[in-house]
Amino acid sequence: MPEPTYQPMTPAEVRVLRDELDAKGKKLVFTNGCFDLLHAGHVRYLNQARALGDAMVVALNSDASVRELKGPSRPVNRERDRAEVMAALRAVDAVVIFGDKRATALIEEIRPHIYAKGGDYTVDSLNPEELAALKSARSQISILPLVAGRSTTNTIERMMKPADGSGPLRLGVLGSGVGSNLKAILQAIEEHALDAEVVVAISDEKDSTFLKTAKAAHVPAHFVDGGHNPRRFNDAAHKEIAEHLQRAQVEVVVLAGFMRILKEPVLTAYADRIVNVHPSLLPMFKGARAVQDAIDEGELETGCTVHLVTSEIDAGRILAQATVPILVGDTAEVLHQRIKVEEHKLLPKVLSEWPRK
Repeated sequence: MPEPTYQPMTPAEVRVLRDELDAKGKKLVFTNGCFDLLHAGHVRYLNQARALGDAMVVALNSDASVRELKGPSRPVNRERDRAEVMAALRAVDAVVIFGDKRATALIEEIRPHIYAKGGDYTVDSLNPEELAALKSARSQISILPLVAGRSTTNTIERMMKPADGSGPLRLGVLGSGVGSNLKAILQAIEEHALDAEVVVAISDEKDSTFLKTAKAAHVPAHFVDGGHNPRRFNDAAHKEIAEHLQRAQVEVVVLAGFMRILKEPVLTAYADRIVNVHPSLLPMFKGARAVQDAIDEGELETGCTVHLVTSEIDAGRILAQATVPILVGDTAEVLHQRIKVEEHKLLPKVLSEWPRK
């Protein structure tokens, strides 16, 4: 069969198209992405984007940049095939392929009138370099709503998942410190007490023991810079975490000594599939001072709780608890060490009983 005759535009040709439209008082819409395994969500998004202006150009990541962004198993379809399919859509007027991870240089050259992006982004979570280029070009930024349940990642997950729901549970673990709960999970897996696989580990501490533990176990490990606030991530960091989790096809997210508060898009993408282990018998003693608070209140016992994570801190549904006595003379540090012993038993047990669809 002959190779397709469609040829993507060059950036210079797209700039000519933009200038021609500008001279007529018309607007060029620009969007970019991998657009691998085209689905209904893509088509609806592209139709909405095209309606914002008078012509639309789609910039496709090259095969090499898709692999860098999404991992070695992507793209499923090569760049020329993706370009040909994209160009055949009624909403698309032209396609251009770019080789960088980001579209910064392309934005600087084309200077689109309107930049469209899907609702898994906010203006604040756009790549800072791309955002600066858009502001310099005076491009209007339009964030369009996602189509629920339609994504390339979900499509690939459905294709790869065994029909009977079998196979190890795919875990993504987030941690900030020593990583003792990560060690407990890995040990439970090694001892066949937990049928799971840690497919990605993420930390907000670049030199954390948590990351060193993950790397020593040959788990893909990533540092995500969350910004200066030690308790909260910026929007770009939340987006980066979601991408790492989705790229690894994580089924359950585990917070193991993770000290920052999670927000969107992670909470929605993994609703009822994010678990945290907290050093108290919730709902008593929420927050970072839970161990000391139990001592200060004169309690005779405390413990640990594994619970689901929601937008409200330490308030999600309780999955399991274990008690630990508070002894005379206990300091927060000494007591916390005894609580961790129970955490290391309870967390793998909860994960081993995780319901599979």
